Amino acid sequence: MTIPKIGAPVRGSKTGRPIMVALDLLGRRSTLRILWELRAQRLTFRALQEACETNSSLLNTRLAELRSLGLVAHDEGGYGLTDEGRKLSAALAPLSDWARQWKPAAG
Repeated sequence: MTIPKIGAPVRGSKTGRPIMVALDLLGRRSTLRILWELRAQRLTFRALQEACETNSSLLNTRLAELRSLGLVAHDEGGYGLTDEGRKLSAALAPLSDWARQWKPAAG
């Protein structure tokens, strides 16, 4: 799977509109979990792998994507959200609030 780019086709969009690129990225397996686990602290690869309950190959792939898009950074303290990653986390908070109170109609 290639790294999603604005203006390039992604799942669900031939035009690559920014929202569709973001949704493609966030819909990839383990992406949201990685962002969630990094929301409050930096983690080493091993700690992040354990927290995400995923394999090293998938984690490496997702971290490479998130790093190349400027959402996650790595240094001697481990992996953590960048300023842009923290903005994304803040942008997801209202969706999380909505989901907590959501009561789908029985049907």
